Amino acid sequence: MTLSDDQLDRYARHIILKEVGGAGQQALLDARVAVIGAGGIGSPVIQYLAAAGVGRLTVIDDDKVALSNLQRQVLFTTADVGAPKVDAAAAAVARLNPDVMVMPVESRIDAANAEAMLVGHDVVVDGCDNFATRLVVADAALALHIPLVSAAVGQFEGQIATFRGWEKDKPCYRCFVGHDPAREEQSCAEQGVIGALTGVIGTWAALEAIRIITGFGEDSAGRLALFDAIGFRVRTLTLPADPSCPACGEGK
Repeated sequence: MTLSDDQLDRYARHIILKEVGGAGQQALLDARVAVIGAGGIGSPVIQYLAAAGVGRLTVIDDDKVALSNLQRQVLFTTADVGAPKVDAAAAAVARLNPDVMVMPVESRIDAANAEAMLVGHDVVVDGCDNFATRLVVADAALALHIPLVSAAVGQFEGQIATFRGWEKDKPCYRCFVGHDPAREEQSCAEQGVIGALTGVIGTWAALEAIRIITGFGEDSAGRLALFDAIGFRVRTLTLPADPSCPACGEGK
């Protein structure tokens, strides 16, 4: 494909980057990304991937917009309260970039439907708000050999990592978190979260998806970034692959 004059203008700041260029921009336009959760993390993911020209976005969320969401879920406005998040997200993307097609999926992803929902995507970005769903998404991405960008926030801390556990010496999500879906967790409603933090982590997750699609920079798979908003610091840890992991290890 050849970029149109409007596309050359719209994506000029990408194209001028030698690490992206016209080929990278075309890769973005040809890409298909699944976004799990259209909430605090998903909102900036959707916005920045759409602005970047990622051609097809599948947005999976079964929730509706609530007034309490608007403190951090900047994809939505007061007029969207009560609407399905996936429909409001699709409308917002349509206003932002006509190059991007959104498939809204107003459904909860689970073990029975995850692989069918995710097959054919180039990247999965998971910003959902519960651990059981994260395990389901991670298992499906691993089975389908789709890079997984996993992002999470709580109060004043956030974390992000990319997983490609089917590759030698690369961990999967279960190597990192273990295997117990019944672990105790608290939602944002219970513990609170500083709104702008979700923007930081969500934007970073979008950047990781763009990195995967265009191939710029160092490979980030197998590294965990921890963001501390109170301490004003970022730490990066290396995550080892677990040889005994039942999902990706030698004995699987």
